[in-house]
Amino acid sequence: MNLNDVKDNLKSQGYKLTNQRKAILDVLMDHKGHVLSAEEIYEKTKERYAKTNVSTIYRNLEILENANLIHRINMNGEASKYKLICNDKHHHHIICKECGKSQSIDFCPLQDIHDEFKDEDFVLTDHRFELYGYCKECIKKKNEQV
Repeated sequence: MNLNDVKDNLKSQGYKLTNQRKAILDVLMDHKGHVLSAEEIYEKTKERYAKTNVSTIYRNLEILENANLIHRINMNGEASKYKLICNDKHHHHIICKECGKSQSIDFCPLQDIHDEFKDEDFVLTDHRFELYGYCKECIKKKNEQV
């Protein structure tokens, strides 16, 4: 997805690509392959755009999520984490609980369930499937500490 795609996407939803939104997207692009909390995004965005405040970050994260530019991930009772959506292909994630590294799962284990509702009185519009564990690097670090 390029900058023009982002602008068009936001415009179609009635929004503009503000400096704050661009800074958030830049931070997520720089950390592609990892998930970041709103607080982490705030700290990194503040380095680029000093006028940013926490409420602006949360408000813009919601807008960017609604525009399908970012993906919000809820991690076991922790604060939500966010990741840039790099393609439009339906996918899910496996996420390291230690460092936040994430990897796409390109198949959908829930497709059969989704298909079951096609003829029902309920229309499914979305679903999420996330697996949690530890990446090889974090396992190696833990083993070295023992």
